[in-house]
Amino acid sequence: MENTAAFAGTIPANYERYLGPFLFEPYALDLVSRLQDKKYDHILEIACGTGRVTAQLAKSVKHDSLTATDLNQDMIEIAKGIIKDKSIRWQQADALELPFDDNSFDLVVIQFGVMFFPDKEKGLKEAYRVLKPGGRFIFSTWNRTETVPAIYEGRKIIERHFGDDPPVFYGIPFSMFDAGELRDFTQRAGFKNVRTELVKKEAVSPSAADLTKGIVEGNPVYLSIIERIPASLHNIKEEVKNKLIEKFGEPVKSPMEAWFVGANK
Repeated sequence: MENTAAFAGTIPANYERYLGPFLFEPYALDLVSRLQDKKYDHILEIACGTGRVTAQLAKSVKHDSLTATDLNQDMIEIAKGIIKDKSIRWQQADALELPFDDNSFDLVVIQFGVMFFPDKEKGLKEAYRVLKPGGRFIFSTWNRTETVPAIYEGRKIIERHFGDDPPVFYGIPFSMFDAGELRDFTQRAGFKNVRTELVKKEAVSPSAADLTKGIVEGNPVYLSIIERIPASLHNIKEEVKNKLIEKFGEPVKSPMEAWFVGANK
């Protein structure tokens, strides 16, 4: 069975180096720009990954404490190695069973993490539980894969090499793209004042080779390749690189779209 959350081994470093600047930094900046209007005494970030949002929260949002959690310790280790801020509390934690008391935080943030929760409703209810009454909750999800065309082109090539049984990973990050469902889902967890916004950005990578490394080796699909079709790895990378150059040029510039969701307890 494919482990769609297996961000371990060499994957976290490749994810951070090659996908971090391309996919996640533009939205990290957008997210924190929405939080600079006031102070949030105690902030919790869930599914912090390699710390793209964490770094911006620490730097740009007024707070007393910042706790950053992720299910994958390897991702946290990458983040800790990059972000030299001793005030951040890093903690391995399962989003479905958060090790925090009720009503502990003034702000809870999840960037591109909810899609990976095995039980998404339980994950949002946990976020609700640890948030203080009146506290703010924000999260983001990707729009359809086609709205991030550089990733979509890579995905099509990879999946074609697997024939009739492609890895399921790339379906997970792009599985929550309906604004109405996002609102309903958030309200069912107990939140109020739910609002959604489609945010369009440009993703930029210095080279097709760099982005190819992220698309192929910076996520759990890489495990499927080396376990099931290792002899195809070189060809996959060459095909992805050539397609990116053909479609997007160098440096690679691709549009991308994601949903921002904001709510209160």
